[in-house]
Amino acid sequence: MTTQNTPTKAVAARAFAVEAHGEQMYGPHRYSHHLDAVAGLARPYGDDAEATAYLHDIKEDVAGMSFDALRERFGNEVTEAVDLLSDPPGANRKERKVKAYGRLAVTQNRLALIVKPCDRLANMRACVADGNERLLEVYRSEHPTFRAAAYRPGLCDEIWSELDELAEQPIVADSERPRPCG
Repeated sequence: MTTQNTPTKAVAARAFAVEAHGEQMYGPHRYSHHLDAVAGLARPYGDDAEATAYLHDIKEDVAGMSFDALRERFGNEVTEAVDLLSDPPGANRKERKVKAYGRLAVTQNRLALIVKPCDRLANMRACVADGNERLLEVYRSEHPTFRAAAYRPGLCDEIWSELDELAEQPIVADSERPRPCG
């Protein structure tokens, strides 16, 4: 019996996304840093969720990326989720988010409803780690509307619990964090 080593959809999605994002940066980090953070949060929800996490920004960040190319490689379910996770065009962030949250509010696409809070949590964790108070405040101000649109009871509740905590607590720099004794 021959065993074929076929990569999982998530492994293939990571390779595809890292190549497509190229030299793009996420703050001071390579973009793969952000993709790995989101995918790590999505991993417990299955291979399709992890693959979607790797691909979640590809349409809005990679010029010329088509949904046909994604569908051919990753299937309809992942591609539809990536479409829902891509911000619609708008004059500014507020306009884009109003449209995006409107789409999330009415969808039942499980992958999108898992990956979107994973993405937001990865973004908020990065703000705390990097001391980016300005962007963290943007996420905090959007949190009630974001939660109303994307939260579904019983779906990734532990992600939502941490999001809710981060939306409420102040940034504490590493130098200010209490250190354990001993």
